[in-house]
Amino acid sequence: MTTTVDYLVIGAGPAGSAVARRLAEGPGAPTVAVIEAGGASPPLLSTVPLGIAVTVPLKSRLNYAFETIPQPGLDGRRGYQPRGRGVGGSSLINAMICIRGQPQDYDGWAAAGCSGWSWEEVRPYFLRQEDNERGAGAHHGVGGPLAVSDLRTANPAAAAFIEAARERGYRVNPDFNGDSQEGAGLYQVFQRNGRRRNAGEAYLLDGAPSNLTILSGHAARRILFQDRHATGVVVSVDGRDRTVLARREVILSAGAFGSPQLLMVSGIGPGAVLRDAGVPVLLDRPAVGANLQDHLDFVDNVRVAGEGLFGLTPAGLWRGLMAIAPYVREGRGMLTSNAAEAGAFLRSRPDIDRPDLQYHFCVGLVDNHNRTPHAATGIALHVCPLRPKSRGHVAITGPDIRDAPLIDPGFLSHPDDLDLLVAGVTIGRSILASPAFQSYAGRPVYGTGRENDADLRALIRAHADTIYHPAGTCRMGSDPGSVVDPALRVRGVAGLRVVDASVMPTLVSGNTQAPSAMIGEKAADLILERSAAP
Repeated sequence: MTTTVDYLVIGAGPAGSAVARRLAEGPGAPTVAVIEAGGASPPLLSTVPLGIAVTVPLKSRLNYAFETIPQPGLDGRRGYQPRGRGVGGSSLINAMICIRGQPQDYDGWAAAGCSGWSWEEVRPYFLRQEDNERGAGAHHGVGGPLAVSDLRTANPAAAAFIEAARERGYRVNPDFNGDSQEGAGLYQVFQRNGRRRNAGEAYLLDGAPSNLTILSGHAARRILFQDRHATGVVVSVDGRDRTVLARREVILSAGAFGSPQLLMVSGIGPGAVLRDAGVPVLLDRPAVGANLQDHLDFVDNVRVAGEGLFGLTPAGLWRGLMAIAPYVREGRGMLTSNAAEAGAFLRSRPDIDRPDLQYHFCVGLVDNHNRTPHAATGIALHVCPLRPKSRGHVAITGPDIRDAPLIDPGFLSHPDDLDLLVAGVTIGRSILASPAFQSYAGRPVYGTGRENDADLRALIRAHADTIYHPAGTCRMGSDPGSVVDPALRVRGVAGLRVVDASVMPTLVSGNTQAPSAMIGEKAADLILERSAAP
């Protein structure tokens, strides 16, 4: 069986969903097909925000649940890399946090040769993507596909964290996407009426034009080329191969792991790696799969009983049962929580010009990605360096895309990352020790909370892991060694672009869903050769 469309998008995560919808709305109503290995409709557990407590730790039809290779910087442990599977991608299982990053992130991209990607040039796409309940203004948009909301139910524990940060001299920030990212406050989330609003629903499932087709349950196996021109893709459907062809372009949007993996099994990547994997080399490109960056995260888990906290206790389970009715009736109550309700962006030193640390304050214990449950209530304070210097890579071990990619984030391979993480944990603990937080003081799950420098470094190496923001493996740039050019075209071939977080030359300062959707929005205009309205 063969299907032919104008534009073929591989992957239905935030970037792929955005670029597909905007292309389908383009002049002449071009036909667009989105290929997605997972299902089309999110299950109930995904739509309930607090369902992340189950969807993140478990391998399922929603979650690829990858592992890294052993990490020397983490005492030889294998890291965990959950990735969403289905229309919506990782927006099906993430914490729904809406963060754009810092203007300097994008200005840095432009200064490094990515023309067209400065803050002022990408800012209109952030506004265009969202429908923010706070209304339109200088920092927010309305009428876009992505619903952005304040949390529906106030939590006293989150409020106590913010007040504790204020007591330590940090500003209270009511809007991390406003004039400044710096300070402590509540996160805005991708929700509507207290329910998760994933990117697939927003762009592809609700009100999409008839010229846009979703091919769910179609797993891309390899990209097809004719004289180094991408013509389509071979997909597997119910164990049988099928071909989908593109008259105009193939757009690869399979994420920081999937996009380089699919390029490599299709013959584009480091020649030695491809030959060792038994893949014929179409184009020897060492940068494919290189430059992997991720936010390494250390969590101070503290057992404590307190108002607003969640946990696997008889009282906590009863509370959850009682929360079903208000959630169903009016979209309120504890089930609307994204767990990581509050946070902060802080500077590790006063002499630097912008925050280099991010905090996620969770109103429950989150140990080992919630894969190590505790019969207790508590809090979890996550801290991660925003702009890591460590670099890793993604590779393949064979020609079959169904084999999990080899993932090596290289965590703590640069010593500055550990130094910054130590500083960040120390600052976080000082906030938790503030008078405003003393009603939530408790006993750490690991360590004492009073470690000296050497012991804290050992504790970090023993327990730190990703906070789920991999990027950079198909680096954008103007240099010939980059994987894609600033128009996101794959160098050395025609008719093929990469559109997702893998094109980021450097990781943004924060969560990656909003920036990924921005990349998809902008990519559509690059393909259609137009610009966003300011």
